[in-house]
Amino acid sequence: MAILRWVLTFLILALIASLFGFGGAASSFAGIAKILLFVFVVLLVVSFFFGRPRV
Repeated sequence: MAILRWVLTFLILALIASLFGFGGAASSFAGIAKILLFVFVVLLVVSFFFGRPRV
């Protein structure tokens, strides 16, 4: 769940930067958040399929 925390952090930073008019920084933060969100979703799907079976 650490990746999800980073996604939310960069999303909040992008929103704050866009409020203050830092367009370049906001787009960079939003891009990082998108990449981390994709990684989180891929890891979630992989853990569903290859997770340890319950005994």
